Amino acid sequence: MLQHFNLRNVLFASMLVAGLSSCSDDEERPIDPSPGPELRTKIDYAKITPTTPYKSLFIDTKGDTTVDLTSGNARFKMFQALNYYLGSAVRDSTQVTAAVMKNMYANTGNPFTDISTSTINVKGADLNASGVQLRDVTASSKTAAEADAARAHLETSFAALEAASKSVKVPAAKGVAGKLGTYLVDSKGIEHGQIIQKGLIGALQMDYIGNVLLDRGLEVDNISLVSGKKYTALEHNWDEAYGLLTLNPVYLAGATDAARTSNESFIGSYIWEYNKASYAKIHPAFVKGRVAIVNMDNAEVKTQATFIRTEMEKAIASAALGYLGKWKSGTTDAARAHAIGEGLGFIYSLRYCKINGADAAFSDALLLGLMGSPNGFWDLTNDKINAASDAITAKFKL
Repeated sequence: MLQHFNLRNVLFASMLVAGLSSCSDDEERPIDPSPGPELRTKIDYAKITPTTPYKSLFIDTKGDTTVDLTSGNARFKMFQALNYYLGSAVRDSTQVTAAVMKNMYANTGNPFTDISTSTINVKGADLNASGVQLRDVTASSKTAAEADAARAHLETSFAALEAASKSVKVPAAKGVAGKLGTYLVDSKGIEHGQIIQKGLIGALQMDYIGNVLLDRGLEVDNISLVSGKKYTALEHNWDEAYGLLTLNPVYLAGATDAARTSNESFIGSYIWEYNKASYAKIHPAFVKGRVAIVNMDNAEVKTQATFIRTEMEKAIASAALGYLGKWKSGTTDAARAHAIGEGLGFIYSLRYCKINGADAAFSDALLLGLMGSPNGFWDLTNDKINAASDAITAKFKL
């Protein structure tokens, strides 16, 4: 396992994940400011409330919805299913395999099965036949080579989690993989289930929503309908972003600062937990941006997209800080290892925070400073934690 983490350091140091390779030159052109006859009837912004269901305002002249959340929601459910499988080693005291994780990640070999819990409802056959996957949109704002490096980073952690799961019945200690409290760690105390989950929050959700769909994805056609569909390319990009954020008609419906009542997951839950100032503004921003698309109000579309992206980045940076703080306040090795596992995943994800100017070099330097010593977690000190926290605070002005 020591050799494995050295390899991961090399991946960290070389990875600047970037490039939506599927975008053609035609797709990257700005929206035509003179679109000719209006495709839609304009919508009054005054109709938007904090609880307006996402789909409710967007109806065509035949009374059909122009919103299609299918692809975004399918990828969200794939993330749920993969994450559920990651936890099965501890939950069921069984070995997990990198091959299964890779198949779920790339949606190959019909890997998904039905899952029904209090927070997850997945129909495996639907996901297997969906025609979408997580792997091809991971780090997809970046160049093909750099995106491949990001995918390799995640797949390396798949292998590390498989290796650690072979020791799930062994008590973990310095240099010994196994179970530390209720968490599964490798010989350096790294909880790879958290590295994968938080890495995908950044490389999948932050990057694809923020740096693709709500950035370069705003430059696609909003004049004509996609062939055979009821929406324009721009409408669909915005819808896909919402569908990858949440499965709910109203994101964070009913949430207060004290309680998150809706079953949000992944970045959707961390926006609430670590961005108390703005979490309630995210849903209205999504609806207002979609109204602006209907109204051909390009300036307002950009304003709402930038707001959403900025607040997502703030949540990721604040979560990284929060988990570094939880390492310091943890009273057991298990609590501290779990905190740093989550923190490392979020620190890796900082490289996708484009608006704040964070990049792979910034992220990798923090990771190396924290975990570059021979025993990783077991060698952490307050000074190392403080140095990382200070750098994040300064970069993100927190």
